[in-house]
Amino acid sequence: MHTEAIVLRKHGGPEVLERAEVDLGALGAHEVRVRVRAVALNHLDLWVRRGLPHLKLDYPHRLGSDIAGEIEALGAEARGPFKVGDKVLVAPGLSCGVCVRCAAGEDNLCPRYRILGENTQGGYARFVNIPDENLIPFPARLSFEEAAAIPLVFLTAWQMVKLKAQVTHGQWVLVHAAGSGVSSIAIQMAKMCGGRVIATTGSDEKAERARTLGAEHVINYVTQDFVHEVRRITDKRGADVVIDHVGGEVFSKSIAACAWGGQIVTCGATAGHAPEVDLRHVFFRQIAIKGSTMGPRFSLFSLVDYVQRGLLAPVVGAVLPWERAAEAHALLEARGVFGKVVLSID
Repeated sequence: MHTEAIVLRKHGGPEVLERAEVDLGALGAHEVRVRVRAVALNHLDLWVRRGLPHLKLDYPHRLGSDIAGEIEALGAEARGPFKVGDKVLVAPGLSCGVCVRCAAGEDNLCPRYRILGENTQGGYARFVNIPDENLIPFPARLSFEEAAAIPLVFLTAWQMVKLKAQVTHGQWVLVHAAGSGVSSIAIQMAKMCGGRVIATTGSDEKAERARTLGAEHVINYVTQDFVHEVRRITDKRGADVVIDHVGGEVFSKSIAACAWGGQIVTCGATAGHAPEVDLRHVFFRQIAIKGSTMGPRFSLFSLVDYVQRGLLAPVVGAVLPWERAAEAHALLEARGVFGKVVLSID
């Protein structure tokens, strides 16, 4: 089957994105065909478009990890409760399903783990073929655009806040770059777990948005030194947990902002992947540094339930028609929105 898609045939700026017809191939026995209604952007889309070391793409390549849509067709042996016409979310991680990690529910540690739109074809298309095991129930009352803002950032933030840091009542939690997709959810999750959230952001407008999500204190890192402010707010204690995907100098300074025995959980390096680290502060103050990528697929079922119950909410900053994908990429690169940028597919 052929379908219309937004693709790239080489690395570069937003201008390399183009509209094209692509071949989806035959629907596999354990696959479903999803009519994509919305696909959310992530910084991963930008990195893949620009080019990553050791990344080998099968051109034309489709970006897009976060898919919301409707089931168009079922493979001959498709499993699960879903039927044609059902609204669904798509879990963005693909794994082998048979290794010891997958059997333990740690699919994001599978040696063959892949992410839609990164090292396999993604959701910038009218139709996609998806393994049946990757279907997630659609959260009622949400639009397709709102639902598409859930999968990748909710998984990422949940593993960082709950599974890795295990945030508990009363802990000080420092969340960097409050306006990003991951951080806008991490603030809510830390608050839900009983944490006292300090957020950083680069504008007063974004600071106000962060407060509405549950941040007790917001630091404008453009006009304030966040290390000094964190220590002032916590009465010199420092943050028990730091949630960081910025890297660079921000990561280096986060060590100084961390409490004795505190934790830094990192899932990205948008500002640089080689920060200067004074190991004396790490071992003497017994700071734990934990890396995190994505999260186990089963967590999405609980996370959708939290959304249904009103405990968590996706944050959508802008919705654009999918033919304006290049503009959406530029908007995300410019950090021009608070929350997720989503493409709507008519």
